[in-house]
Amino acid sequence: MTAQDSAIRHSAVAGPQERSGTALAALAVLSFSFSFPATTWTLADFGPWTSAGLRCALAGLLAAICLAAARVPLPERRHWPGLLVVSAGCVLGFPLLTTLALRTSSTAHSAVVIGVLPLATAVVAALRTGGRPSRRFWCAALTGAAAVLAFTLLQSHGRPTVADLYLFAALLVCAAGYAEGGRISRELPGWQVIAWAVVVALPVTVLTAGIALSTEPVRLGAKAVAGLAYTAAVSQFGGFVLWYRGMAQIGVPRASQLQLAQPLLTLGWSVLLLGEGLPAAALVTALVVLVCIAVTQRARA
Repeated sequence: MTAQDSAIRHSAVAGPQERSGTALAALAVLSFSFSFPATTWTLADFGPWTSAGLRCALAGLLAAICLAAARVPLPERRHWPGLLVVSAGCVLGFPLLTTLALRTSSTAHSAVVIGVLPLATAVVAALRTGGRPSRRFWCAALTGAAAVLAFTLLQSHGRPTVADLYLFAALLVCAAGYAEGGRISRELPGWQVIAWAVVVALPVTVLTAGIALSTEPVRLGAKAVAGLAYTAAVSQFGGFVLWYRGMAQIGVPRASQLQLAQPLLTLGWSVLLLGEGLPAAALVTALVVLVCIAVTQRARA
């Protein structure tokens, strides 16, 4: 087989794989876009620590059942440092920090602040793996991040709130977890990456949930229970299965830029599901972000 034939064959295989990876990552973004509205529903009847603790503990129990049913062996020792980063960022840090922020911040505002997560993920991934995305990729990513940051400052009159600080801290720890999880997913199936991450966090999340249940008021309203079920089964587990598998196929930087659409989707759900007002600048931000997504998906690393 000549070099040209080999390249053609590789291209034929890579094309469907890239499309599949993009589709999986896009489905993950769609599932994540409901997370903030679901968390807001949960906070109506649960305290923030109860909400975050139960969310992660239930996800850990679900993941443990799946791992046991599939008879998955323990990961190799070299995988554990990365899994602990995923656990600290995506299982412990992000859910708690965003839940605390949503006590005082609207779902729409919080969603747009988290819109800089794709850029943070791409930066962490580049530093961690030594990758060098193209200049066009970085220009589009920075433009998208600048758009959502400008939107945030416009909504808060140029003065970030305490909730904003929670959200920025959340996106930093989550970016590390996304990038590390995407890297490990090249060696382990994506569902096992998040499954082990939520399982290893069980001692902390079960303890947190137990203490919170004894100190925070709890009611069992239908919406709150539905929100808790969604964040546990989808936001904390099922969505990550799709997300890490998609990142493994198309790479962390390109997959992360699909998440620029997440705050815009969440804006829509905040109106439809929560009755919040849609900021006038949202449409302009949406247009800029969608253009950035198109550019980053075409840019070559």
